[in-house]
Amino acid sequence: MAKRFSKEQLESDALVTSYARLVGFMQKNLTTVILGGVAVLLLIGGGIWFYLQGQAKEVEAQELMVHAERMFDQGEYESALYGDDETFTAGFAEIIQDYSRTDAANMARYYAAVSAVRLGENAGALDYIGRFNPPEGILGVGPISLHGVILSNLGQYEEAARRFGQAAEWDLNNTTTPRNLLLAARAAYEAGNNQDALDYLTQIIEEYEGSPAAEQALNLQGMLTARG
Repeated sequence: MAKRFSKEQLESDALVTSYARLVGFMQKNLTTVILGGVAVLLLIGGGIWFYLQGQAKEVEAQELMVHAERMFDQGEYESALYGDDETFTAGFAEIIQDYSRTDAANMARYYAAVSAVRLGENAGALDYIGRFNPPEGILGVGPISLHGVILSNLGQYEEAARRFGQAAEWDLNNTTTPRNLLLAARAAYEAGNNQDALDYLTQIIEEYEGSPAAEQALNLQGMLTARG
C-alpha cells in the first residue's frame, strides 16, 4: 500500500525542494549574483550622487546670479553679462558655461540675451535666447517675443514673424496676443510676405477689436491693401 502524505508534508517537501534549488543556483552563479547586486547598488548610489551634485550646483549658480542680477538692474549690462574682474564676480555668460544644466543657468540665458541686445551684440543675444527654455503661461511670452525682436534686429524678418506668432499663441489674452500679432504682421511685411501680414492683421481686427493694436492693424491693413 502506497504511503500517503499529508498536505502539510507535501507543502514542506515542496518548500525544501525550492530552497535546495535556490541554494544550488546561488552556489553555481555566486559571482554573477554578487556582481549584479554591486551594479544595482552602484546605480542607486550614482543616482543619489548626481542628484546631490545637481542640487549643490543649483545653489552655487543661484548665489552667483545675485550679483549679476544686481548689475543688470543697475543698467551695467557689460558687468552683468561678462562679470567684474576687479571684484572677482561672475556674469551671466560664466554662469551659463559653468552651470549649464541648472535652472539658474536657464534664467541667465534670458538675462544674457537682454544684456547683449542692450550692448548691441545681437548675434550673441540670438545664441543666448535660442538656448533659453521659456516657461509656460504669460511668463514665457516676453522671452519668445524678445527672440523675435533679436531676429528683426538681424534682418531675419521671416523667422521673426514666426517667433512673434508663437509669442501671440503662447498665452492667449487681450493684451500680449494682439500686440505680438501686430509685430508678426510688421515682420512679415518686412520679409515681403504681404499675405501673411494681412492674415495676422485680420486676426487682430476680428478677434481683438477693442485692443490698442486693433487701430494700428486697421491702418496697416489699409496700406497693404492699397499697395495690392
